[in-house]
Order: sequence, then C-alpha cells, then structure tokens
Amino acid sequence: MRASTAPDRPRMSVIVVALAILFAVLALPARPQDATLPQLAHLPLELVAIVAVLLMLPRAGAFSRLARAALTAALVAILLVKLADFGLYASLNRPFNFAYDLPLLHAGWMLMSGSSGLVRASLYVFGAAVFVVLASTAFWWSTGVVGRSSPRRVGPAFAVSLIFAAALALTGRASFGATELLADHVEAARTAQLAIAAVEDEARSDDIAVPASGRLLQALEGRDVFLIFVESYGRSTLDNPLYADTTRDALARLETDAARNGLAVESAFLTAPIVGGQSWLAHASVLSGLWIDTQGRYRAMLASSRKSLMALASQGGWERVAVMPAITMAWPEGAYFGYDRILAKDDLGYRGLPFNWVTMPDQYTLSAFERLALKKPDRAPVFAEIALISSHAPWTPIPELVDWDEVGDGTIFNGQAQSGDTPEVVWRDRDRVRDQFRQSIDYSLRTVASFLDRLKGPPPLIVVLGDHQPATFVSGSETNRDVPIHVISDRDTLNAIEGWAFSEGAVPGDDAPVWRMDAFRKRFVDAFSAPLPQDGQSDEPV
Repeated sequence: MRASTAPDRPRMSVIVVALAILFAVLALPARPQDATLPQLAHLPLELVAIVAVLLMLPRAGAFSRLARAALTAALVAILLVKLADFGLYASLNRPFNFAYDLPLLHAGWMLMSGSSGLVRASLYVFGAAVFVVLASTAFWWSTGVVGRSSPRRVGPAFAVSLIFAAALALTGRASFGATELLADHVEAARTAQLAIAAVEDEARSDDIAVPASGRLLQALEGRDVFLIFVESYGRSTLDNPLYADTTRDALARLETDAARNGLAVESAFLTAPIVGGQSWLAHASVLSGLWIDTQGRYRAMLASSRKSLMALASQGGWERVAVMPAITMAWPEGAYFGYDRILAKDDLGYRGLPFNWVTMPDQYTLSAFERLALKKPDRAPVFAEIALISSHAPWTPIPELVDWDEVGDGTIFNGQAQSGDTPEVVWRDRDRVRDQFRQSIDYSLRTVASFLDRLKGPPPLIVVLGDHQPATFVSGSETNRDVPIHVISDRDTLNAIEGWAFSEGAVPGDDAPVWRMDAFRKRFVDAFSAPLPQDGQSDEPV
C-alpha cells in the first residue's frame, strides 16, 4: 500500500519549486520602478491563502479540479494585468485600464508589424500566446503539487509561515498586493466608464463666443494656417542635457529661417494628456478643447456635439486639410474633425521605402502637402493639420534632408531607408536609443525650418508643437508632460497673441506660460476672431 501511494506524494524539492512559481507571479512588480530587491522582499499573503485552500481540498475529484482551475485562471489574470501595467508604465507612464486600453492591442500590432515586419511580429504574438499557455500549465501544475502534499508534512512549516506572515504584515512587508491590484483595476474601469459618460456634458458646455461680426477667426481669413505636430517632441528635448544642445541649435535655425522670410517666432509650452504614445489623444485635445487623456474619452468625444477647431473654421473660406502619413487604413474618426480632405499615407503618393514603422520621411510629407494642397491653381487658403512622424519610435534609420526639388515621388530616400542598424540592434542599447531619438528630433525641426523657404504669398500662421513626451526612459522624467509650442507668422499677426505672454524666439524661456492642450482651442479662436490692427499690417509676400 505504501509503495502504491508514495509516487503520488511530491518530494519536498518539488513542493519548493511549486511554491516558488506561485510566489513569483504574486510578487511580480507591476511597475518598472518597483523591480528592485527591496520592493520584492515582501510576502504576498495570497500565497498563504492559496496554500491553505489547497491543503483543505480533497486530493482528487471534480470539486478539487474546479477549485484549481479557478485559482489557475486568477493567477493568469494577475500575471497578464501585471505585464500590461508594466508595459504601459514603461511606454506611457500609466497603468492599464480595461475600459480604455483594449483597442491599443490593434495599435500595438500596427507598430510592431511596421517596425519589425509582418513575419517577425506574428512570431512575437505566437511567442506571447505560447508564454500564456506555459504559464497556465505551470500554475495548474503548481496548485496540483501543493494540493497533493500531505498536510502532515507541510503543516508545521505552514503554521510557522502564518506566524511569519503576521509579523511581516505588521511591519508592512506582507500584503494582499495582487488582490488589491485587481480590485484597483476593476474600480478604475468603473470610474473610467463614468468619466466617459461625463464627456458629453463637457462638450455641450462649449465656451466659444461668436463675435459681433458673426465670423470666427476673421483675422486670419485669406491666410494659410498650418498646425504642425512633431512626434515625441517634448520638453525633455530642451531640458535633458542629452538633447538640449542639438535641439536648441535646430530651433536657432528655425528662428533664422523664419526671419529670412519676414516671419517671427514666439514660444511656450503645452501640457499633453499622455506620455510616450497615443498621439491622436493629443491631437484631439488641441482640436476639440476637451481633455482627451484616454481612449474612452476619445470615443465619447467622437460621439459628442463638440465642434473641433477645423469645424469652427468652416465659414472662413479655408480648405481644411489633414495630412496624416501614419494613417494606413480607413479612418472613419476623421469625419468628426470636419476636414474637407484627408491626405493619408496612400494619398500622399510616396513610392519610396518606409523607414521601418515610419511610412515616409517628414520632408516628403511636407513636399507632398505643398504639391497637393498649396500649388493648386486658384486655390482657397488652406487650414491644415499636419503630422510629422520621422521622430516616432523606433528612431532608425534617421532621414537626411535632400534638395526639395529632387524629392519627387520619394524614391530618392530609398538609400536612406536601407541605411543604419535595424530596430532590434538599436534597442539593445538604451543609450543608443536615446541618441537616435536626439537625431530624429533634430531632423524634424530642421525640416520644418527648411520648409519655410518654400512658402509664398501672404504670410501664413504656423503653429509647431509636440504631441507628447517620449517614453520615460528616453525623456528622463516620469512626471513632466509638457511639449514646446512655437507660433510663427509676421509680427503684426503675432501682435494678436500679445496677451499670451509667449517668449520671444524659438526657445521658450523658463518663465514661458504652460497651458493644458485643451486650453489652446478657445485661446486661439478668441485671439484671432477680432480684426487685426490696421496700423503696420502687411500683406507683402513672404
């Protein structure tokens, strides 16, 4: 009898391995900054509870299997939530939210397939699926090992562990951390649903006042207006010593090129709703005047009655254009913003090779915009939103400026697109990633500066701004979400924003204002809905 049951009794070494697996998933940190030995040196009280439950279960039978399946499912859920949190803290500096972030799976797939190729991205997804299966198997095995253990063998050790756990709990070194994490996520999802429902109320309370003339933005009528977002262009490019000298040199070039074309620059900062990604939330905050910091609020905005800045410009005679080189599929959300034309990736006519995820270099984007929107005969003035994406991760290879008249269909960039190391090579070294980021911001800003020489006719109003800070390991800041904003036009036009108290020049001063992005829409409309002063006003060509 003893010989027949002995093989079913796991050895102590096997029990230790099973407990180690359970401890690992329960103690796994949910944030990169918590992945330190002091933070890991605590006892998950869930482990004590799981062992107690398993020891009380019958050693076999349907009820035992059902209980183990429930425990395994809970452990898998804890693992996936922690990994999701870890990834979002590393890239977006915030936790995962069920109400908002499930659509990000598709965005993540697009980024991964664009950066690494369809085959390699598919292998990554397959590897992730295998990992989940292996983790589930390990948890099922571990609960089985503990459940088959003899209470007589592990009972004394378990009793001692209970006393030890109680002592640790009194000193703060033991807690139901994993349980609290899941509870926090459930509460966050519930709160998120309430916040989504509140967006329509915010949208209805629009504080845009129609002037006596009945026309919004009348001070800019007959002039081109460009709103240019520079990907990942955050305040860290001016504050972090790794980037500051390069960025300030590029901004000095921007200021010089503006002056050569009869334009001046004023600068300040905006606070973005996000960090590290989800650029569309920053675009939406600027255009809608709503604080769009989650995908749920974005969806609620799309369904709301709030008019975007583009829609408010509908009566000013502008052709309202969106230039979106990162849009590679149907974009029904674009209808909300009120564009007359959307120039997505396939509409821009790029025939060159992509720069990994980046579909085309910024110089081509601006060249195509010039050709498709600015050089049409007898055209209306253009009010454009333009996304420049060369400074988007993975930041390799870095484009270089060519003669604008040789840009053509973009095939001139093929050699550049095939140069440099792959993302897999670059991202093995975080210092290398940071340097590539530095170079990409330099390229984007110099491209904007060079583009100023292409503009003819009445002086345009150009707003250049970042969409968000890069990932925190690149920016060097876990808390700051500010991005630079530069307003470029002739001096008479800039007099309309004198009350904004922006810094003179392309480098914002330490005392430059900092607004939230959702404040821009109202301030912009208010400033330019009154006629400009006539004294000194100039319509001379740039």
